[in-house]
Amino acid sequence: MKKKALLLTAAALVVLAGCKKEGGGGAAPPPPPPPEVGTLTLQAAPLTLTLDLPGRTLPYRVAEVRPQVSGVVLKRLFQEGGEVKAGQPLYQIDPAPFQAALASAQAALARAEATAAVNKSVVDRYQPLVDTNAVSKQEYDNAVAGLRSAEADVASAKAQVQTAQINLTYTKVLSPIAGQAGRTLVTEGALVTANQEASLVVIQQLDPIYVDATQPSVTLLNLRRQLASGKLKRAGENAAETRLKLEDGSDYGPAGKLQFSEVTVEPGTGSVTLRAIFPNPDKLLLPGMFVHATVEQGEQAQALLVPQQAVTRNQKGEPTALVVGADGTIAERQLKTDRAVGGDWLVSEGLAAGDRVIVQGLQSAHAGAKATPREMTREQLKAASSAEAQTGKVPAQGAGASKSDKH
Repeated sequence: MKKKALLLTAAALVVLAGCKKEGGGGAAPPPPPPPEVGTLTLQAAPLTLTLDLPGRTLPYRVAEVRPQVSGVVLKRLFQEGGEVKAGQPLYQIDPAPFQAALASAQAALARAEATAAVNKSVVDRYQPLVDTNAVSKQEYDNAVAGLRSAEADVASAKAQVQTAQINLTYTKVLSPIAGQAGRTLVTEGALVTANQEASLVVIQQLDPIYVDATQPSVTLLNLRRQLASGKLKRAGENAAETRLKLEDGSDYGPAGKLQFSEVTVEPGTGSVTLRAIFPNPDKLLLPGMFVHATVEQGEQAQALLVPQQAVTRNQKGEPTALVVGADGTIAERQLKTDRAVGGDWLVSEGLAAGDRVIVQGLQSAHAGAKATPREMTREQLKAASSAEAQTGKVPAQGAGASKSDKH
């Protein structure tokens, strides 16, 4: 028994020695390699600064055509959607009642003129007889009064004739302006009344055409200062040259004028409506289209554009970016952004040309840590963003996200 106990003790000591050797003498596992991040080396380049003014197109002039006399519409004299000239007949209202009224007024005028002629002959005969007392003064005065009454009847009859002629003219409904006709709201045989509320057709002048954009009042103040200082290209007195982008993103050819006169600040919203006017000879712009007017605000010689996915925000809401130094160490920079330019931020402070800013892998990058930079071009970054959008993947860190979202 004693020998067996000694053997068990020796075996236990061997096991403990092996455990001690295995636990204390082994090598520690190697640290993980620095994470790979996509970087973009910033480069300064000239940039033309523009102000985007989204708005809608409005016709230069609008005329709602209404009848000025009552009657039945006999004909429509224009083509719907076609161009009409100022003074062009649009509708023909039945003229027969007005022709009859004109004939009656002309007959009344002839009767009044005949009566006036008789009274005038009486006055002409009485005048030399009054001096010889062959005719009493009273008879002469009555004759003169009769002549004046007859002349007044003639004037009244002439006015009735003129009124009848005007009403007959109004049976042809004319276009008050030149422009494009809309769809007709009445058909042949319809009974219309003078000065009715419903219009017969709407005529719109589309060349030139207005673009109205609602902006904060501070934008108006800045634009006026820039116009006065010469930073904006002038297109006439109190007007700046402006360009236009259509709904599909294409550029509209002719330049327009942004007007600053006669604007009123809306008390509830503090906004103003800026109006630009554009030539529209081909009628490419139609009323109600959503467009973007752009105004050049000068050129910045050394502009630094940073992709929006590289800019995050800290817990204070301040824009920041992560850059990779020459030794691979990540540093955080606090930025000052002036405006968005397409998919970039225009940065005025915090970064410089030559900095390698992290644009991919932000979720695994932290200030003070090491990283393995993988240089990317803007084309590669754009292609990667398009691929993410097509596959439905959401970038781990987008522009405007807070740093707390990464942890």
